[in-house]
Amino acid sequence: MRTAGLISVEEYLSTSYSPDCEYVSGAVVERNVGEKDHGKLQRALIIWFHEHRRKLRAHVFPEQRIRVAADRFRVPDICVVLGEEPMEQVFTAPPFICIEILSPEDRLAAMQEKVQDFIRMGVPYVWIINPRSREAFRCTADGLQRVPELRTEDPEIRIPLDELFAE
Repeated sequence: MRTAGLISVEEYLSTSYSPDCEYVSGAVVERNVGEKDHGKLQRALIIWFHEHRRKLRAHVFPEQRIRVAADRFRVPDICVVLGEEPMEQVFTAPPFICIEILSPEDRLAAMQEKVQDFIRMGVPYVWIINPRSREAFRCTADGLQRVPELRTEDPEIRIPLDELFAE
């Protein structure tokens, strides 16, 4: 949901929002707050990436601001960066993975604009996970594809959904 009135990038970056909001072409966009299923899945993914961080040379960040374009800032539920840890507070380089976990108020169709921002920025892997239906989607410029596991190449990452939802 967009809030009324337009603000500058500088005002957005100097304002604290709880929970954090996104910024799209001058408008502050509220993010839906997850419930227990959302939180459990987010925690499981953060732990999985943290446990594999040395092997993958990866860093996992929950709810990290990313400047996807000059006038657009997005906040994925989770992002994963390979190599050296970024020094900047707001990321400007594409992460390796951006993950969105659907909250009850979220609709898959409404996620498309946000997902396209990540794809246009150059994020190679964008995933949407629905904790209620226990489904996951790989997002590309061609659309959404339902997948049985979260998977990447170079480095190879494979997280079967049944393992992710085992709790």
